Amino acid sequence: MQKKNHIVPPVMWIAVILTLAVNGIVYYGARMLTAEWFHYDLTNRVEEKIPFLPWTILIYWGCYLFWIVNYAIGCRREREEAFRFMSADILAKLVCLICFLAFPTTNVRPVIEGHSLWEELMRLLYEVDAADNLFPSIHCLTSWLCVIAVRENEKIPKWYRVVSVLIALSICVSTLTTKQHVIVDGIAGVLLAEGSYFFAKKIGFSKWYGDSVTTLYERLAVRGARRGKENETAE
Repeated sequence: MQKKNHIVPPVMWIAVILTLAVNGIVYYGARMLTAEWFHYDLTNRVEEKIPFLPWTILIYWGCYLFWIVNYAIGCRREREEAFRFMSADILAKLVCLICFLAFPTTNVRPVIEGHSLWEELMRLLYEVDAADNLFPSIHCLTSWLCVIAVRENEKIPKWYRVVSVLIALSICVSTLTTKQHVIVDGIAGVLLAEGSYFFAKKIGFSKWYGDSVTTLYERLAVRGARRGKENETAE
């Protein structure tokens, strides 16, 4: 029997779906709204000294596996902590939306001249991902939330918690070496992750979010049960 202080799978999936929906609305919605707006370039001389390393796209795109694993771990914690983690993600993405709309940013990407596998993948990345929605970096934000998901969980081996920090840092670096972001984008992403996790509990947002998701699940469960009975009666 599953412990009461753990989120049951259906509730967890509702939280995950909401997170993905908010992420999509924030990222693509902001891009559509600001397409014709002036975008600020925060590139400085330090960024100019950071080498362009096409092979690091392997790290940049490999982050999705890391996100899936650690978000699953974060969702399977005790109910209060799991909802705090998921609500922090929602809160952070809403702050991102404000930043993307109030302070649109961009950068100048390098010209890719070679034709190696990594360079071709970089061309593909630049084609599918426009140079906008940069500050703060969602890549760095989400990767650091993955660190938060495991660092205080004693059920997770210490070696994996350390590895998670190293992976998150390598992803942050890859955003610079692929020229997808500048340093301030990454710093803002990490700080936003920490701030959102702190304030989600501090202002009661995590409790409200948890109660809302649970209520939604219960209502859907009741509807599902009613439809099931109606189908049985009809047969």
